[in-house]
Amino acid sequence: MSSATPTTGTAGGTGRRRRGPRTWLAALPLIAFTALAFGLPLGALLFGAVTRTEPATGATVLTGEHLSRSLQGPYLGSLLGSLRLSALTALIGSVLGVLIAQAVVTSRSRVLRGAVLTASGVLANFGGVPLAFAFIATVGISGVVTRLADLTDLGWNLYSFGGLAVVYLYFLVPLMVLVILPALDGLRPQWREAAQNAGAGGWQYWRHVGIPVLAPSLLGGFVLLFGSAFAAHATAAALVGGSVPLVTLKIADALSGNVLVGQENVALALGLDMILIAGLVMAVHLPLQRRSARWLR
Repeated sequence: MSSATPTTGTAGGTGRRRRGPRTWLAALPLIAFTALAFGLPLGALLFGAVTRTEPATGATVLTGEHLSRSLQGPYLGSLLGSLRLSALTALIGSVLGVLIAQAVVTSRSRVLRGAVLTASGVLANFGGVPLAFAFIATVGISGVVTRLADLTDLGWNLYSFGGLAVVYLYFLVPLMVLVILPALDGLRPQWREAAQNAGAGGWQYWRHVGIPVLAPSLLGGFVLLFGSAFAAHATAAALVGGSVPLVTLKIADALSGNVLVGQENVALALGLDMILIAGLVMAVHLPLQRRSARWLR
């Protein structure tokens, strides 16, 4: 018996060693695609953000000028504007999405659940110029609803920070519903029954059981909504142009030379700033997602 154990362990270890190379070979196409689709653009962006070409000699030299300028003046203002808009819409979208998802879970209606999930799946992917046009035709200056409800007299302005936030919520709230609904389904009825047997009310159950368990999913959903709003471009470009300072719009202006000529490298530096912020967002999102999966599976 004692001699069989090492043999089994050795065989298992050999099997694991043999499966390792096969696993890497199977992943090679994905690794190659990732390197081509993400690695090359990232390398080109990084190279352009930290280098400049001398006009006299044509030589390429390293410089931190572009990164420094991307964090000054109107460029910094656009970055802060995007962060403020993303944080605000992600917070409101998270709250509204959780309330809608909880209503669906509480109702226990399959028809309502199917309708909400279908609508959320469609609306979460509805953006860009079509979304901007839909809002312009509905609640723009000459929109149908604007005229019928006299929204202009009430101070409504679609082409402002607040109006853009409302448009963003149109696709962020459905996205939060899709993210948080499985987590709400994972709350076991036995936990509520145990809390009630211990004398806890509804608020006490959510405070001490429900919210702590859902906290990783809630924070992960907030981070996902923040990243989606932070990277959005087409909707804002078609709706507000340059009236609302956003980093994606500033990058487009710098690349096209609408404001100043020769700012392409600053645009690349702004893109690098966005990638660093998105990396921090994903660094927060992934551990939270794994932690919530342990509780709710």
